[in-house]
Amino acid sequence: MPVRPRQGRPRAASPVRTAAGNPPEPSLLATAGQRALAGVRERAEAGHAAAGRGAPAQRGPLIDDAIRDVNFPFVTEDEKLFRYPYAAGRDFTHTDTWRVMRIMGEFIEGFDRLASVEKAVTVFGSARVGPDDPQYQAAYEVARLLAQAGFAIITGGGPGIMEAANKGARLAGGRSIGCNIELPFEQRPNPYLDTLIQFRYFLVRKTMFVKYAAAFLIFPGGLGTLDELFEALVLIQTGKLYQFPVILFGERYWSGLIRWLQTRVLRERKICPDDIDLMVMTDDPAQAAQVVTAAYESQTKTAQGRAAKERTVGRKPRGDRS
Repeated sequence: MPVRPRQGRPRAASPVRTAAGNPPEPSLLATAGQRALAGVRERAEAGHAAAGRGAPAQRGPLIDDAIRDVNFPFVTEDEKLFRYPYAAGRDFTHTDTWRVMRIMGEFIEGFDRLASVEKAVTVFGSARVGPDDPQYQAAYEVARLLAQAGFAIITGGGPGIMEAANKGARLAGGRSIGCNIELPFEQRPNPYLDTLIQFRYFLVRKTMFVKYAAAFLIFPGGLGTLDELFEALVLIQTGKLYQFPVILFGERYWSGLIRWLQTRVLRERKICPDDIDLMVMTDDPAQAAQVVTAAYESQTKTAQGRAAKERTVGRKPRGDRS
C-alpha cells in the first residue's frame, strides 16, 4: 500500500528583508541612500588621492544654476526630472516641458562637441584604484594601444580606471574625452582630458558613451560599471547595436557574474546561450585592442554595405520592387 506523504503545516513566509538582511524601513532606505551617495564621493576622492592629488581647491560650480531653485541639500536636474515634487503655479521654467528643452540642448552640445570623433572606445571601471593597481596599468596600456591605432578614448572623466585610460590615450597622442555627470557634490575631473563635457542628465551622457564608441571596455567596478555593461548587452540583444564588442577586463573579477548567468539565468531560460557570447573576457591589453580593431573593421564594412544597398534601392525607378 503506497505511503502518502505527510501533510505538514504551511511554511510561514520569511519576513521581507533587504539584500543585506535588514528590515526595509523607510528610515533605513533613506539612510542607506545617503550613505551610498557618500560612498560615491569617497571612492572618487580616494582615486584622486591614490594618484597623488590632494583635496580640491575651492572654486565655482561647473554647471550653471540659472533655472535651479535654491535647495539644500542640493537637488540635481536628474532628481527634478524623475521624482522631485513641484508645487502648483510654478512658472514655465520649472515645468517638465521646459526641462525637455534643456535635455534637447544638452544633446545638441554633446553632438556638437563630439562631432569630429570618427572612432572611439568607451572605458568604464572603478574610480578608486590608483596607479599602483594592476588594473590601472592594464587600462593605461590598452588605451595607449588603441590610441596608437587611431581610436579616441571616452570615459566618465573621473579618477581610477577612467584616469588611466585617459592618460594612456593622451600620452600616446590620441584624443582623450571625459563625459562628467552632475551629482549632489562637485566632481573633479582627472588631468588627462583634451575634451571635458559636463552633463546634467544621465540619459544624455549614456547616449554619448554609446553613439561614438565602437566597443566598450569594462574594467572591475561597481554599480555604475554594471549599469553600463548590461545596458550595452541589452542594446546588442535587441538589435540596436551590431558587431559591438563588450570586453570584460579581469577574468577573476568577472568570473562569478558569468558563472551566475550561466548556472542560474541561462539554465532557467531567461536568456539564450548566444547572449553569453556577447561578452569577451581577457586580461591581455593587446588581445583587447585586437578585438576592438577587428570589430571596427567589420562594423565599417557592414555600414558601407548597407549604405551601398540604400543607394542602389534609391536609384530604382518607382514601382520597381525587385
